[in-house]
Amino acid sequence: MEALVLEKQHELQIRDITLDEPLGLHDVRIALRTVGVCGSDVHYYENGAIGHFVVRAPMVLGHEASGVITELGAEVTNFKIGDRVCMEPGIPDPNSKATRLGIYNLDPAVRFWATPPIHGVLRPSVVHPAAFTFKLPENISYAEGAMVEPLAVGMHAANKAKIRPGDVAVVMGAGPIGVLTALAALAGGCSQIIISDVVQPKLDLAAKLGPITPVNVAKESLVDVVNKLTDGWGADIVFEASGNERASAGVFEPLAPGGCVVYVGLPAKPIPYDVVAASVKEARVEHVFRYAHVYPRALALMGSGKLDVKPLITDTFGFADSIKAFDYAAHMPATSVKVQIIVAND
Repeated sequence: MEALVLEKQHELQIRDITLDEPLGLHDVRIALRTVGVCGSDVHYYENGAIGHFVVRAPMVLGHEASGVITELGAEVTNFKIGDRVCMEPGIPDPNSKATRLGIYNLDPAVRFWATPPIHGVLRPSVVHPAAFTFKLPENISYAEGAMVEPLAVGMHAANKAKIRPGDVAVVMGAGPIGVLTALAALAGGCSQIIISDVVQPKLDLAAKLGPITPVNVAKESLVDVVNKLTDGWGADIVFEASGNERASAGVFEPLAPGGCVVYVGLPAKPIPYDVVAASVKEARVEHVFRYAHVYPRALALMGSGKLDVKPLITDTFGFADSIKAFDYAAHMPATSVKVQIIVAND
């Protein structure tokens, strides 16, 4: 099949690749329709590695995906051919301790699309477990379906925060994950979000999506804005979604006493951690790694109209222009948020 293959760092090709994917009893075969370009995909393209995940052999990219079922395993009963679906890209070991504990995203043996050495889905079709495949609501497009994967990160973060109705939250970072975290937090019960970044067009977009106050930290103080909006008390929750080292080290400054910090972004190197600042506020600190058990809820929110991801889909390329899409995503203009590739049309 023809696929977008990362041959090595800085080298992409659209070429034929042989992938042996027999259909198991509990699997479905899916024809891909839309695949999002994630920051991790771009990172592998530009750097050849993320931490200890190193590209050592040609690898198909892409893991934010939607498609249509074309074949069913013999024991699959909850789908039919023609169902429009999106797919959770991580496949854990069903017998692992992490899976049995319900934290399958932390299974060390998880096989995650486009994470070396596992091939991704920028290709015509894929075989996937039915248990990690989810029907799209009728009013949700393939493009929106491919946004469920990054939205799932924000949903997982919102769950970790244990939001109470009326909470005020800060989101540091107005990239795709930051904005989706903000939308998930609003859907989860937050009354307002204060979102910070240094890129004004991204902040302007976020401000149109709900009760979201944008703060350009290159021009004004995030803490001052938070204090003004909370009568000096601080934010109940701080989501750090930028990965910026300075922002990650300053998460306790805008936090209210007894508040919660959720680290979502991943700094490139270790950061200072102010134990005293955390202690005097008795801050609760949470971390997220991907997500678990959130796809059905994300789709329910999208299908009901309570959560709209369409404004974040800013750039679309055809499969033949996949290399151009990655070069664009690696140097995106400030007005762009999410790049997607249309693998095929119905």
